Amino acid sequence: MQRVYLDNNATTRPDDAVAAAVDTAMRDFWANPSSVHRFGQEVRQRVELARRAVADLVGAPARGLVLTSGGTEANTLALRGVLEPAAGRGTLITTAIEHAAVREPAEALAKAGVRLIDLPLSRGGAVDPADLTAALQGVEAGPVLVSVMWANNETGVIQPIAELAAVVDAARRAQAAAGQRPQIWLHTDATQAVGKLPVDVKAAGADLLTLAAHKLHGPKGVGGLVVGPGVRLSPVQRGGPQERERRGGTENVPAVVGFGVAAQLAAEFVADTDQVARQQALRDRLEARVRAAVPAVVVNGAGAPRLWNTTNLGFRGLLAEAILLGLSERGVCASAGAACSSGSLEPSAVLRAMGIDEAVAHGSVRLSLSRQTTEPEVDAAADALIAVVERLGRVMPV
Repeated sequence: MQRVYLDNNATTRPDDAVAAAVDTAMRDFWANPSSVHRFGQEVRQRVELARRAVADLVGAPARGLVLTSGGTEANTLALRGVLEPAAGRGTLITTAIEHAAVREPAEALAKAGVRLIDLPLSRGGAVDPADLTAALQGVEAGPVLVSVMWANNETGVIQPIAELAAVVDAARRAQAAAGQRPQIWLHTDATQAVGKLPVDVKAAGADLLTLAAHKLHGPKGVGGLVVGPGVRLSPVQRGGPQERERRGGTENVPAVVGFGVAAQLAAEFVADTDQVARQQALRDRLEARVRAAVPAVVVNGAGAPRLWNTTNLGFRGLLAEAILLGLSERGVCASAGAACSSGSLEPSAVLRAMGIDEAVAHGSVRLSLSRQTTEPEVDAAADALIAVVERLGRVMPV
């Protein structure tokens, strides 16, 4: 059975060049990069070259990139590193559609006394900068962190990060004009955007940015947090002077080297607008074929700018779990935002926050492409999805 992998927002297949670089590093560059001998410093050079490639991908200085074990650790470092030192005096402004890597530390901080504010969303799943302005006006003294993801992992909806950054900058200027030390920063979890879109942290105006290698055809177990100038960040993982004392622990050299190669390949892809357009055409082809066969299908988030690779399709009256099992039987890998809780299938929190009808949310599945996805794979997935939905429609009529 042919496997069609359309679950790339969960993870991507490592590029062959990345796998080769990881293998070489494992075999030939295994010294500790903190060692002062020549071998250790040769390894250090490769770590720093990789750091520079990753930083270049997002328009950041290499000195500002903290290498981590992945996007989850980077998000935790951003949230806890800024707000925990405030001992409960801080404020976190975020959204209900953030990944669990942001939502869970946010909720833990709230239990520790940090004020947690969720911004409202449009039905398309986007944040209105005016709502952020209103939220900041009601914030009392203490550090404030705004954390809004660049692009949603379930729907692909892209947030107006530059506009939100402008709101944060205006609030900082107001603090300075009032004689206060500015204590407002913007963090964005850009793990889904980096490698798919041009991402420039400086141009966008974000102070902190999270990225992960395995979302852009790199290895698992490595990611990064870009830390802008002026951000006071307390380390969460202590135990050594690595990463300029912002994250203790011996670097995962093979993964870091692979991350650097993946970043270089991603930069080439993002710069090739023709190739990006070809891959977006495949996503559009998939949606068009399903819509033609199942006119009642709902494309969740279609009213807002979306990542070119992501489609979230809702089928009223069906269950996502049944759709996914049917697709899996036909060799198609996809996913859903729904999670099984206490024996009952709950609709995605992201779709609920967007105001999607529960009957649609329960039957919503996500298909996510990569730069390696081909037209025959898209057609095979469309055929399989149409067949599964039609069969379920007969046995599970609305």
